[in-house]
Amino acid sequence: MPPITAPEPILEAINLSKRFPGVQALAGVSARFHAGEVVAVMGENGAGKSTLMKALAGVHPPDAGEIRWEGKPVRISRVAQAETLGIAFIHQELNLCENLTVAENVFLGREPCRAGWWLDRQTMRKRAAELLARVGLKVSPEAVVESLSIGQRQMVEIARALAREARLVIMDEPTSSLTASETARLFEVVRDLKSRGLGVVFISHRLAEVMSVADRVVVLKDGRNSGDLTKSEMSPARMVQLMVGRDLDPSRRRPEGVPTGAVRLEAEALRTRAWPEETVSFSVRAGEIVGMAGLVGAGRTELARVVAGVDRALSGTVRVDGVALPPGRVAAAVQAGLALAPEDRKEQGIFLEMPIRENIALPGLGGMQRLGFVRSGDVTALAERMRGLLGIRTSGVGKMAGLLSGGNQQKVVLAKWLALDPRVFVLDEPTRGVDVGAKAEIYRVIEDLAAAGAAVLMISSDLEEILRLSDRVLVMHEGRLAGEVGRAELSEETVMQLATGTLHV
Repeated sequence: MPPITAPEPILEAINLSKRFPGVQALAGVSARFHAGEVVAVMGENGAGKSTLMKALAGVHPPDAGEIRWEGKPVRISRVAQAETLGIAFIHQELNLCENLTVAENVFLGREPCRAGWWLDRQTMRKRAAELLARVGLKVSPEAVVESLSIGQRQMVEIARALAREARLVIMDEPTSSLTASETARLFEVVRDLKSRGLGVVFISHRLAEVMSVADRVVVLKDGRNSGDLTKSEMSPARMVQLMVGRDLDPSRRRPEGVPTGAVRLEAEALRTRAWPEETVSFSVRAGEIVGMAGLVGAGRTELARVVAGVDRALSGTVRVDGVALPPGRVAAAVQAGLALAPEDRKEQGIFLEMPIRENIALPGLGGMQRLGFVRSGDVTALAERMRGLLGIRTSGVGKMAGLLSGGNQQKVVLAKWLALDPRVFVLDEPTRGVDVGAKAEIYRVIEDLAAAGAAVLMISSDLEEILRLSDRVLVMHEGRLAGEVGRAELSEETVMQLATGTLHV
């Protein structure tokens, strides 16, 4: 009997290398992807995951190495070439035209026409409806994309890939902004694609998701291969060890009974413009980490912005150490010792085109002036101190913040507030898009803040994060506080039941 051979990969990367100015992004990386298989690609920020995918999708052609499609060498120097082969790349930041309809987005650039030039809208709507049904998206093909949720837009991207007859679909952090129910639906679609013979590449930092959906894991570290795990070889501990080169405990939980002090942050009967008919009241004590969970759209971010003075409440009061804050005044909140790390760090939390040191020093520049001039030595000294305290990985604090990895950018956001020694921290999605290693470091920072006596309100869509860090959890549902769960009763099931409105406590 002849030996059994493994099926040939649909796509194979062999010793790919790619260098950008000052950075060797890939150094001889090899990977293979088969039809009917879900392969997770994992690694810390900067490990080379996105660069590898962009090399395969024609965004950044490799400097060296070989790419094979169905066993034959190919050179993919443009995105259009990759799409012609059957490679679809769904980026983390979705590439949809928000002012166009769903059907127009699905067939953008490949619109069905009559007589060679006349747009056939009827056919486009019909075919779009068929593709939407295939991915389980119950929206009209005529719906404008800007009216859809992030999860629905993700499905539109997948429908567009199917419309282009993709045979390999690359998904870069597809669940980073999805609710638990949207994530579950996405996984159903991924499994359906697999059953139909498509290959799926799934990039994620979330270990539980990878364990659930992947058939195999390719791990990168510092632009090189670190490991390749089959389904039977996968475990959170093994994946973490391959990614960071050291052992971390991804399941460790904050101990119960952590001592707390007096109430530091108090919100009384707050009403936001997002949910004007609902009021929310809660408090956070010194030394306490209070998690805030809920589905996207439940009103968590809107509430955080009101608490921090970014937006003005319709009614209600925010107090820090018993003193009421004037509504809608960020400067007053900062002066009272309240700091907000916003959900969208790139748009609201950091200046990407400014150096790290200026980002860190910006909130406290008033105290670094002499005769109206900023003392640059003080700015650099502060930035260096914060760099060491938070472990910001950079060649120097004069480097532009936009060149940092996502985890290090988040550390800069935290550093600029730490420099002011706040008493209250409101952290909105503090580890969104952050790798496992950086996530563990940010967790340490959050726990250290609480240990030093700060009150921490942490908003997160990552239930693992909520369960790991929170002393107690507030759960939002449609603009109201659906319930509060103490450490002893805290479970994923309880949080999700409250978040979906099926449980009331």
